[in-house]
Amino acid sequence: MSPNKEIHQKLINECKKQKPKAQIQLYNLYCKSMFYVAVRYVKDTAVAEDVMQDAFIKAFKNIQSYKKEVAFGAWLKRIVINQSIDELKKKRLSLVAINEEVLNVSEDNDWEVEDEVSTEMIVSAIKAQKEKYRLVLMLYLIEGYDHSEIAEVLGITVVTSRTHLLRGKKLVRQYLKTMNYAEGY
Repeated sequence: MSPNKEIHQKLINECKKQKPKAQIQLYNLYCKSMFYVAVRYVKDTAVAEDVMQDAFIKAFKNIQSYKKEVAFGAWLKRIVINQSIDELKKKRLSLVAINEEVLNVSEDNDWEVEDEVSTEMIVSAIKAQKEKYRLVLMLYLIEGYDHSEIAEVLGITVVTSRTHLLRGKKLVRQYLKTMNYAEGY
């Protein structure tokens, strides 16, 4: 085990014993990165701070369930993402379900972009989209969720997740084209 993992594991073990000093140290190690995760979803720094705080409270309450199957940061990140999505749901985020009988969606795996298009440009294009597309794009592309996980987290169908991904990709391409980021689209 690396020295950092040993230190983190010691802190996690102390947090499992409800030691406030360890909780503060663990919080300080992860708060900045978890804040950025929350901001990517809720797009408001004040709300992101609240989401992050609530996620840490939830994590410390449920830290006994952390079993080292994944890195602690990944476990915590999932809590922050779920907390962010819960916050968006509170704001009555309307995710329109698509009639599965009418819509036959095929997966489009064409994600190639021109060499001059940077990751930052793509992330910027994703952030510019409507919530329903932005959430699916971020969960699928950035967080690596599959459609069944996205459907469960967002409370939508798998078909709706696929549809939002395809439409979101199209909108990202259009956005990049209008910003002259992607010639030839």
